[in-house]
Amino acid sequence: MRNQSVELRSPNRQSGATLLGMLFIGGLIVFAAMIVMKITPAYTEFMSVKKVLVAMRQEQLASMTNKEIKDSFDKRANIAYIDTVKGSDLLIEKGVDGQPVIVVDYQIVKPIIGNVSVLIDFSARSDGK
Repeated sequence: MRNQSVELRSPNRQSGATLLGMLFIGGLIVFAAMIVMKITPAYTEFMSVKKVLVAMRQEQLASMTNKEIKDSFDKRANIAYIDTVKGSDLLIEKGVDGQPVIVVDYQIVKPIIGNVSVLIDFSARSDGK
């Protein structure tokens, strides 16, 4: 019995995370959280752009001119707090059913730390493709 208790207290038998290891893991977690906090607003705005385009698809776009479609997007974007995309950035194409399809492609650059940045490409269509 006495022999086992000596072995458990022996420093050679003990193992675990070192302070340096814990600091490294903590640094990785903080860096990942910082990236997520920086890019979340960009994805939130992208989801708002998609919602606006889908809502516009339900309008009678066939009877509207391209300028009217872009003006309608600008009004909806103003209400939805969309700052990245303007009506002038929209491409209006004809779909297979003859209805107009609104397409927008854009990029956002978000600085992370120092001179390190993230480039995010977004693409949305009013027909959901």
